[in-house]
Amino acid sequence: MTFPIAYVDIRLSIHATEDLEKAKNAVCRLLSEDHIEEIPFKTEALKGHYGNPITLFETRIKDEGTIRAFMEKLSRNLDEQDRHRILTDLDIFLEKNNLYVRLDKQVALDDEFRLRSDDPIHIRIHFKNKDKGRILEFCRELGLTS
Repeated sequence: MTFPIAYVDIRLSIHATEDLEKAKNAVCRLLSEDHIEEIPFKTEALKGHYGNPITLFETRIKDEGTIRAFMEKLSRNLDEQDRHRILTDLDIFLEKNNLYVRLDKQVALDDEFRLRSDDPIHIRIHFKNKDKGRILEFCRELGLTS
């Protein structure tokens, strides 16, 4: 079976009131230390709704080994309740062949991953196949769903 994930996008908005390095560290905690050097991050300065400065921190991971390491760490550190939520509410998380996961950036600093929709770390896992059954099967194999 060929590896079903084409790429993973990770994106984070960092507001002027937040510590830039802490927020970057939250994203880096998602990644395997063995692969962190291989991942190119882009930083872009933006303006918020009221002109407030916002830094966009993002990357696209295409290397299969790096994606595997990321998926294993995410699955290992996501709590049982959130894995069950992804399974039961798959239609909310899955659009076409993209699985969207939003994580709490504050708890990511402690190597804990919790689903959160307010000011999260945005993750898009792009699958090569649009078949929902195959995507669910792969998520189960990795332990991303319960």
